[in-house]
Amino acid sequence: MLIGELSRRTGVRTHQLRYYEAQGLLTPCRSAGGYREYTDDAVLTVHQIRKLLGAGLSTDDIAYLLPCVTGPAPDLEPCPELLDALRARLHGLDEHIDTLVRSRQALADYIEATEQRAPKAYPPCDSTQ
Repeated sequence: MLIGELSRRTGVRTHQLRYYEAQGLLTPCRSAGGYREYTDDAVLTVHQIRKLLGAGLSTDDIAYLLPCVTGPAPDLEPCPELLDALRARLHGLDEHIDTLVRSRQALADYIEATEQRAPKAYPPCDSTQ
């Protein structure tokens, strides 16, 4: 199938499919005319890629994991390298969440402190001056 058909069958835009190819996630054959030609397996691969992206994995992570991916869920075949990579990504997300929580609290503190210093009633804004 050509890239337009793969796009229709997966709901993924053609420029994203070309990006997946550039990242080594999809490997189409080329026709004599230079057109990308995908097998039916590419539909499953694109669905797996989308779900792994939805889990917060980068395309680099997915390229590393994709050989261990099976089924539409997708399922991952257990191996130490795979689990290490997933745990490292989870640890990175936890650190990011901790940073966001601290930033949120700091911002809330600034708002509270500013509100306490603000006058109870603001004077009306005179737009004629």
